Amino acid sequence: MATLGRSGWVFATGLAMVLAAAPARAGQPTDQLRVEIDRVLDDPELKREGRARERRVEIRRIANGIFDFEETARRSLARHWAPRTPAERDEFVQLFADLLERSYLSKIELYGGERIAYVGETIDGDTPIVKTKITTRQGTEIPVDYRMHKRGDRWLVYDVIIEGVSLVANYRAQFNKIITTSSYADLVKKMRAKQDEVLGDEKQKRTSQR
Repeated sequence: MATLGRSGWVFATGLAMVLAAAPARAGQPTDQLRVEIDRVLDDPELKREGRARERRVEIRRIANGIFDFEETARRSLARHWAPRTPAERDEFVQLFADLLERSYLSKIELYGGERIAYVGETIDGDTPIVKTKITTRQGTEIPVDYRMHKRGDRWLVYDVIIEGVSLVANYRAQFNKIITTSSYADLVKKMRAKQDEVLGDEKQKRTSQR
């Protein structure tokens, strides 16, 4: 369900960086992202061999404080959000957050020391867009933008754009296709199945490592 073409590893890296960006205080969005991205990705303890699991747990914990999963889910479901009951919305947000975390955080080991440059910050209406650029070890430059909004006294990320491809737009197209050709219930069924699949893979991996 979750694909973004040839740059899948870039998407995983970019999303992992977003999920690593937990602001300690309100302030400029770029500054918040820079401090926390550097803190998590460059932590020498978490980079040590055999610490991948601890690294993933830490970033997943931080994710709940920076990524506005409800806003991302709402925008991704688009016109199909309004007809949902409060219970359906709560369930969808949880499934969607789990899909993002498990699908991409499990690939955080793909981050291999790529350089991250902060190249600017623009404002689209009341939405700041923090622009960064990843330079791979092969020298390829990949633009990664973060759309944020303010909720209370914190800036929260609700969309990631990698090489011009929006996380929200990508999922919106996929969700809309499933709902319009089948049903909302079928979408939820597929998301639950994905959740069960990933949980099963993780359980099998832990068992094989004993």
